Amino acid sequence: MRREGEREMAMSQEELLRSPAVWQPRSPEEAASMKTAFGPDAVYAAGSTLLRTQWEAGTATMPRHLIDLGRVAGLKGITEDGAETVIGPMTTLTECRTSERLAESAPILVEAVKAIAGWSVRNLATLGGNVVFRVGDSVPALIALNASLEWLEGSRRVRTSAEEWAAAPSSASRLLTSIRIPGGEAGARANAKRFCAYHKVGRREAFTPSLVTIAIQGTREEDGISSIRIAAGGGQTTPVRMTRAEELLLGGRPDANLLQAVYEAVLEQYEPKTDPFAADLYRKQTAANLVAAALWTQFRDSASKG
Repeated sequence: MRREGEREMAMSQEELLRSPAVWQPRSPEEAASMKTAFGPDAVYAAGSTLLRTQWEAGTATMPRHLIDLGRVAGLKGITEDGAETVIGPMTTLTECRTSERLAESAPILVEAVKAIAGWSVRNLATLGGNVVFRVGDSVPALIALNASLEWLEGSRRVRTSAEEWAAAPSSASRLLTSIRIPGGEAGARANAKRFCAYHKVGRREAFTPSLVTIAIQGTREEDGISSIRIAAGGGQTTPVRMTRAEELLLGGRPDANLLQAVYEAVLEQYEPKTDPFAADLYRKQTAANLVAAALWTQFRDSASKG
């Protein structure tokens, strides 16, 4: 019994020695200053749901310092700034899911966060954490929404588009300070109508990592589609815009021939990252089918109402 107790005590001491020092800054500037001082030995921590998963899976090592963002002022909440909807990165997925403002301004983002993990995780996990993960299920929606990301690096503030961030992630020393979603399309006519769609396919029905995610945001007028952004991701695939499909759709009215061309364009452009759960061709076909079906549904419903 004594030896067993000694082993348990030794293990507890070892775990304590491995545990990172936790810092709790009160401002974005203080948090950024800590990251600059500690460098690669520190990571920012928001809800920490992803960090814990990575540590337990052995895909990331526990850092020497954790910079806890939970008490940093100004990083939480959903507000308006002119025509933009501004989301603090510490806003939980549940808060995004239940936001009336987001339901109005960015319904595909609401659909995206509904599809992330289970309710207990969404109560802790933050939108900023999902974005910084880079392949999070919210990122295709943010790309389709033409969202921008504001960062603090040292004393310098930087703004990038969600699309740019996904393509070339910024330095790990940057602190995400806000996610900004623009209002209506500039120059859109009064009769322009917004349409959007978000779909996720996973390995099972619920609480599952994605295999394929697609997001669509656009406007249509009497003479056809006046603007459109389509993004696809899923799994470990970096979300990207389906620009070839967008070009085909601009100014057009989706019919069988156009949707077949859109299907083929997505099939050609979408390049999923290989993993053991699904073949590349299956995921390419799934992404192409989801995009074409979502557009067909949108314009079929419009035609039946018109």
